[in-house]
Amino acid sequence: MDRLFFVGVSAALFAAFAFSLNFIVPFIIGDYSNFDFALIRHVVSALVGLYILFSQNGVMRHLTLRNCLQAIWLAFIGYVGYFLTVTGAAVFAGPVIAPAFLGLVPIVLMVIGNQRQGSLPWRSLMMPLALVMVGLALVNGAAFTTEGLNSVRSLWIGVPLALAAVGLWCWFALANQAALATRPEMPSGVWSALILVGGGVLVLAFYPVGAAMDLFQLPTLGFSWSSAGNLYFWGASFALLATVGGVWTWNIASRSLPVALAAQLIVSETAFGVIGGLIVHARWPTPIEVGGVVVLIAGVVLSVRIFYDRQFASAKAVLAHE
Repeated sequence: MDRLFFVGVSAALFAAFAFSLNFIVPFIIGDYSNFDFALIRHVVSALVGLYILFSQNGVMRHLTLRNCLQAIWLAFIGYVGYFLTVTGAAVFAGPVIAPAFLGLVPIVLMVIGNQRQGSLPWRSLMMPLALVMVGLALVNGAAFTTEGLNSVRSLWIGVPLALAAVGLWCWFALANQAALATRPEMPSGVWSALILVGGGVLVLAFYPVGAAMDLFQLPTLGFSWSSAGNLYFWGASFALLATVGGVWTWNIASRSLPVALAAQLIVSETAFGVIGGLIVHARWPTPIEVGGVVVLIAGVVLSVRIFYDRQFASAKAVLAHE
């Protein structure tokens, strides 16, 4: 029990870090667009997914039409759609404000998840939830200062995109856990690979349409390594770390932890995202930002402790009964 619990917690924290890397994408790809980056990233991820599928024994029994369509749908919601909305939010609202809005994710997931699963009495969740909300308020307050607003192009576009990213990620987290729950025989690696391949298929299918709409800069700026080497390097790196690593570890967390706890752990994405935004802008955090991140981490630590104690008490009761 202890091992499964701590593996799930570690996986959720790594997934949060991996997903937070989306916030810095617009600031490292030069003149290429987010769509160019998404193309490279998801094609590389799909190749990794195909390798995983063909290297597994007995994988064909899992490759049903239903499973493939479900994986493509989840890839559309949680990876392609989420990536485009969150990077768009970072472009228009800045790399500090965008992750601050994503802090709404754990609150929404925590409420919905605990309502569905009844993991803990609501009174037990009040203190960690309060810490998270205070931390988010501090981070948001820092983001909307004059310094935080310097990088904003359009709040009218950036904020709706950030809220859309919140909706997509909550939808994906709940739908993905429900899909895994109905497939207990499905290995996490195979399910992750199907989602990765689904994301690559969607991006490739969209490329002709996007190219006709001039959303891709690759045809104009060039596909050669001398022109697009930076795009290829970062796209492949993020594919392996953020997409492959994020998908795999989040699926492990989804199987190991209740939704309410996983939601609390994903709040660390906000902390990682704010830190990444500060690095991009080459500045030190303000005292308010430091306080916000510390309070967020305190809420996460308290949540882990409460859920662990609850799980330990339940297991002890079962053993005593036996």
